[in-house]
Amino acid sequence: MPLPFLSKPPVSVATSQKSLWPRLFGFAAVLLLSATCVLMTGYFARAWAEQSADASSTPHKKWRVVYVEGGPYTDYQQIFAGTVRGLAKLGLIENGDVPVPENSESTREMWAWLCANAGGDRMEFLPDGYYSANWDEKLRVSNKADIMRRIHERGDVDIILAFGTWAGQDMATGEHSVPTFSMSVTDAVDAGIVASAEDSGRDHVHAQVEPGRYERQVAIFHDVFKFRRMGVVYEDTPDGRSSSGIPAVEKAARELGIELVPCTTVLNLPDLDQSFENLRSCVESLSTRCDAIYLTVNTGMQGHRIKELLQPIIAAGIPSFSQSGPGEIKLGVLMSLAQTDFDDVGLFEANAVAKVLDGAKPRDVNQIFEGPLGLAINLKMAMLIGWNPPFEILAAVDEIHQQIPDLAR
Repeated sequence: MPLPFLSKPPVSVATSQKSLWPRLFGFAAVLLLSATCVLMTGYFARAWAEQSADASSTPHKKWRVVYVEGGPYTDYQQIFAGTVRGLAKLGLIENGDVPVPENSESTREMWAWLCANAGGDRMEFLPDGYYSANWDEKLRVSNKADIMRRIHERGDVDIILAFGTWAGQDMATGEHSVPTFSMSVTDAVDAGIVASAEDSGRDHVHAQVEPGRYERQVAIFHDVFKFRRMGVVYEDTPDGRSSSGIPAVEKAARELGIELVPCTTVLNLPDLDQSFENLRSCVESLSTRCDAIYLTVNTGMQGHRIKELLQPIIAAGIPSFSQSGPGEIKLGVLMSLAQTDFDDVGLFEANAVAKVLDGAKPRDVNQIFEGPLGLAINLKMAMLIGWNPPFEILAAVDEIHQQIPDLAR
C-alpha cells in the first residue's frame, strides 16, 4: 500500500483536456515575457555601455584662468604657491611644484612657470592672463577695465584668482559672472568683497574668511605681555584700514583696555623702497613710545628687509607680533599665531576651486577657514629683547625659529 504523502489523486481525462490549452497559453506567455526581458536587458546594457564610453572619451571643460593682484606682496607668493600645490594634490593640474622667487615679492615669474609647466586637462593658466597693478591706482583702474572688456568681448576667462583687497574689490562685483576666488585678504567682509562670512552675496564669488582672527591675535599677545600701549602702523584710508584689519584691532584694544598708538603713513605705493621707508620710520617712532608693536599686513613688510625693520624694536627691548603669521616669525618677528600654514590655506582654496569645476556655484561653497590654533615664536628675537619665555608659553608653541636670517639684497 503506497504511503499517503507519495500517492496522487486520480486525474480525470476530461479535466486534463479542458485545462491543457490555458496551460499551454500561460507557458507561451512566460516564454515571450522572458525573451522580451532578455532582449530589453541587452538593449539597455549596450546603451549604458555606449553612454559610458562617450562620457569617458568626452574631455572635461578646460577652465581658463587669470590672476589679479594689487601689487607684489610676500603673502601672495606663499598662498598662491600653497594653492597651486593643492590643485596638484586634487589632480586638477599635473605639476604643482611652482618655484617661489627668492628676495622678491613678485608672482609674475610663478605665473609664467605655471603657464608652461602646470599641465593637465582641467585648468589652463593663460600666458596673457597676469594682471598686477604694482600698487599704482591708475594701473589698478586700467587693469580692471581691461579684464571686464576681455570677459565681455573675448569671453576667454573662466576663473579669476584675485589676490589681496584691491583685486577682491575690483573683481567681486556684479559687472560679470565669471567665478571669482578672493584670496589673501585681511578682512573680506569689512572690505565689502563678500556680504558675510557665511554668504558671499553673489553667485559667482567666493572668499576665504576667518572670523575673529585678529581679535584673537591681540588678545593672546596682550595675555602674554600685559602691555598698556600697543603701536600699530597702517595707511589711514578705507582700503588701508581694511587691508590691515584695523577695525578688528581697534575693537580688541577697546575690550582689553589697551591704548592703541597709531602711526599712519602712505604704504600702498608703486615704489616699494619708499613704502618700506615709510613703515620703518613709523616703527622707529613707535618703538620709543609703546610697550609693544603689532606689525600689520601692508606692502612695507618685505621679507628681505624684515631684519632691518626690527632693529628699532630690538633696541627698545619690546615685543612684536606679526598679523600675517608664522612666515614673518621665521624672518625675525617675535610672535604670531601658528594658524596660517600656507599649504592648509592653499588646499582650502584649491578645494573651493575643485567644487566649482565640478558644478557648484562659488556662493554655495563654504568660505570659513578654521586653522589650528597655536603659537609661533622666534627665540633669537626673544633673547635679543631680553625675554625668557615661561614654560606655559613654550608648551603652547607649535612653531619655533632660532635665527633671524639676513636676506638683504
